[in-house]
Amino acid sequence: MASLGLVLLSLTAGAQQKPSNRGRKYKSPPPTARIEVTVVRDVNGKPIENAAVIFHPMLGEKDKGNMEQKTNEDGKTVIDVLPIGDTVRLQIIAKGFQTFGDDFVIDKAQIAIDIRMKRPGEQYSIYKDHPEATHGGTSPDAAKPVAQPDAQPGPSQPQPK
Repeated sequence: MASLGLVLLSLTAGAQQKPSNRGRKYKSPPPTARIEVTVVRDVNGKPIENAAVIFHPMLGEKDKGNMEQKTNEDGKTVIDVLPIGDTVRLQIIAKGFQTFGDDFVIDKAQIAIDIRMKRPGEQYSIYKDHPEATHGGTSPDAAKPVAQPDAQPGPSQPQPK
């Protein structure tokens, strides 16, 4: 009986010394940045209330989803869940203003982004004359041949002496 007790005691002691392999290893989340976005009117700098500020975290060229917030009466909104080192595509939609969109790299723990929203411009029409516009990626003057003063004279031209 005593030998049976010693055997059982040695088995339980060995089981207690064995490390447990149950559960997952804890991995801490990456550090995040605090991003404050301020949305104001371009003409007078007054804040725009209730503008939709949409954050699209990017993984390379792929969108990982989106998070939308509204601006307060001061035209501000704050988000603090985006990891440092990521890229975020910021989109702002406000009634009566042009939609804004741009990519930002989150490289600091505190980032302040100020956006000046513009009123919509006149709709572009192909039936109206646009002298400042370019045609086919070139200016209208680019189609005209330009004299090159540094060019070598050809055989039919007299040589200067």
